[in-house]
Amino acid sequence: MTDPSSEAAVKLARRLRALRLGTFDSTVTQQILAKALSADQHIGAAAISTWERTREPVLPPAPRLRSYARFFATPRSLRPEPHLLDDAELTDDERRERDRLERELLGLRDAVLGPADQDDVALRRSWQFEDSGPLTIICPDLPADERHPMRSPADPNFTELLNYADADALVELHGHVRAENPAMEVSFSRASHIAPDDLSGHVVLIGGIGWNPVTRRIQQRLELPIRQVVDERVPTGEVFEVEVDGAWQRRLPRWSTDEPAELVEDVGLFVRMPNPMNSRRTLTLCNGIHSRGVLGAVRTLTDPRMRDANEDFLATRFGDRTAFGVLMRITVVEGRVMTPDLNQRDTRLYEWSQA
Repeated sequence: MTDPSSEAAVKLARRLRALRLGTFDSTVTQQILAKALSADQHIGAAAISTWERTREPVLPPAPRLRSYARFFATPRSLRPEPHLLDDAELTDDERRERDRLERELLGLRDAVLGPADQDDVALRRSWQFEDSGPLTIICPDLPADERHPMRSPADPNFTELLNYADADALVELHGHVRAENPAMEVSFSRASHIAPDDLSGHVVLIGGIGWNPVTRRIQQRLELPIRQVVDERVPTGEVFEVEVDGAWQRRLPRWSTDEPAELVEDVGLFVRMPNPMNSRRTLTLCNGIHSRGVLGAVRTLTDPRMRDANEDFLATRFGDRTAFGVLMRITVVEGRVMTPDLNQRDTRLYEWSQA
């Protein structure tokens, strides 16, 4: 177990204090640092004090150490006032310094945790289940008028997956869940082929309400503060509405100004909660306005380069809450989905949780 008074914990505390007092020419107080780090998620100066004290220091979450590294990677973090620069704003040299500091600080944190605890924090691992399952991934049917001729069993080159919408997200998720749960029965099916028994285990719903009637029916039953609706401005998919102070607000995708216009930002949704058909199992929604939003929601916790940071964020933000959701921006570059970083405040469009 973690020993908060261990030499390794004190070493990390001293290093954090040294960074704050000795990195820049001007003094960075705990209040100043707290205000800057709150760009990702609000934090008070008192928390920073507990991380720096040498008597029973508190261990900072990994995402906070990544923010430290980004802040202290460049003196530009102080101008015009203390703030966190976006990764895109950093120069190559600043990125290298950020990466160096991040490796150092996370290494010091790992030394505090020890091998046994690292398995625990490495993660809550949202796609790893302790029971025997089963788990069923339910995908939308691709509309008949958009299917390839090889989707028909009469074709000698018949390919069943050509009947599925959001096949990219399905392949990504199915492989990851199977690897995380080698002893569990993990299957997938089109919404049109679902039987009642398929809904009583762990259930993952891929895709929005337009093409996945199972998603539509379950969302209607759940009465979430996040819903999808038709909007005439977006004929290519259903947009998200979120409840803010009793009023519903819409979150829309963005398109390029070029001709023809291309999708440059979609909206994705990740929800985890108890399965309403069997409260001992889970229901997960991986949703989007378009297929890119669906894939982005899936890759949030499957992309090996981003999933640990995103898992840390979910653990820090929601703790042991049994039901939560995050609506997020999904950046699209040259038609390809960029995995969202939940630790960036601008990525998160809406958050919701309940005990």
